[in-house]
Amino acid sequence: MILTLLIAALAFATPRDIAVSRLLPAAPALAASMWTVLPTILLGAFCGLIMLSLNFFYTDLGTPYTAAAIAAVTLAAAYASHVRIRREEALLQIRLVADAAQQVLLRPLPSRLGGIEIESLYVAAQAQARIGGDFYEAAETPHGVRLLLGDVRGKGLSAVGAASALISCFREAAYDEPDLTGVIRRLETSIGRHSAAHPSQDLPERFATALLAEIPRDGGHVKLLNCGHPPPLLVHRGETYVLEPSEPSPPLNLAALVKDNYHADIVPFTPGDHLLLYTDGVTETRDHDGEFFPLHHWMRQQNPVSPHQLLDRLHEDLLRFSDGRLDDDIAALSVLYPRSSPLDASDR
Repeated sequence: MILTLLIAALAFATPRDIAVSRLLPAAPALAASMWTVLPTILLGAFCGLIMLSLNFFYTDLGTPYTAAAIAAVTLAAAYASHVRIRREEALLQIRLVADAAQQVLLRPLPSRLGGIEIESLYVAAQAQARIGGDFYEAAETPHGVRLLLGDVRGKGLSAVGAASALISCFREAAYDEPDLTGVIRRLETSIGRHSAAHPSQDLPERFATALLAEIPRDGGHVKLLNCGHPPPLLVHRGETYVLEPSEPSPPLNLAALVKDNYHADIVPFTPGDHLLLYTDGVTETRDHDGEFFPLHHWMRQQNPVSPHQLLDRLHEDLLRFSDGRLDDDIAALSVLYPRSSPLDASDR
């Protein structure tokens, strides 16, 4: 509207040979990108009235041609506005479905499980995405608190489907299986069946890294089973440790190609300790010089905070480090064994 009034004012104020009025068709064309159909048509009609008004003062402006141009552009703009609105509505529905799917797949975790504090972080690399191949889950089971964090190779619906199969399997196996080896074998079977049921060209390379953690009810330690996943970080008594597996375990869906041998490590986990599980999107975040994000060094610089605060800082620092450009999905779990609430019967 402001542009229309400006063109009209210039048309009346400038000499006739400049013919600023010929810019009037641009107004409804621009309006189509922001307004709905009816306001766009009304603006075109207003531009037509301005052109007719100018005709009373200047008879040699080529009014019929400009008026015809305004009418044609207005009709085209109205149709463009209609198409844009339909697409925006469809995109909104897709986003709502994606949000609902994320709530099912990556549902919000409780802030406390079995006496430990826990927080999750998920950030999609693509601004329009809601879900991807990174996944996590946590459950309080008769065997203790069990955590799952993983990353399916690839992107798109194929990766989302595999992640969904693994999460669904974990939610059952975490309660049924007495040890982590049984859980990981169930996950291996699940992704194998999913790959067989949904074959694709990348089937031989469809696999997932995964990290399982188990914190028993009486606390004191955490059991870790790492299947080709980035090693977690543990802050224990003020020192930060990288928990590399003592023996490698194969990624999921690769057990048939390599030796089927799963090994779990046990490390101390006492009141005040903080455990950080993450996907490779964190450590492979790069700055403008191509340097990787120094997660271990970053973790050593953090003061004792809650899991929520730690992941907020991590997210902010990753965005700052990469100048806001995240090239991969990011998922992380922050687990704190609080000093004031030991894992005893009162927390069960």
